[in-house]
Amino acid sequence: MAKSIKEIDKLAWIEIQDGKILSTRSHGREKYYIPGGKREVGETDSQALCREIKEELQVDLDPASLAFFGTFQAQADAHDEGILVKMTCYTGSYRGSLSPAAEIAEMQWLTLDDMDRISAVDRLIFSFLAKKGMLG
Repeated sequence: MAKSIKEIDKLAWIEIQDGKILSTRSHGREKYYIPGGKREVGETDSQALCREIKEELQVDLDPASLAFFGTFQAQADAHDEGILVKMTCYTGSYRGSLSPAAEIAEMQWLTLDDMDRISAVDRLIFSFLAKKGMLG
């Protein structure tokens, strides 16, 4: 009998400046994650991502600017083996000043040199960005 695989469905906002990607660390966590989160019942990807980024970083994403970037899947950090996270990523412009809020303890601009500080799914995304020449 096949082992059932549980999947955590998440959304992420890819924001790159000067060859570095915006990453966040939650209170009580050691690893950094690309900002985003889970959608609530009835939310579209755009609605959920705009809400999560406003809660976490106090900026407003421009829904009209959101563009699908890619979907990545890997073992979920801090979960039992076989529980995967599916990260659907978007790029998009924002208004306001980035500032950590809610569960976010800090934000940093990371590069490929920070691979040991991020989750498995983020390592896939960082590698993909590097291959496209977008990440230093």
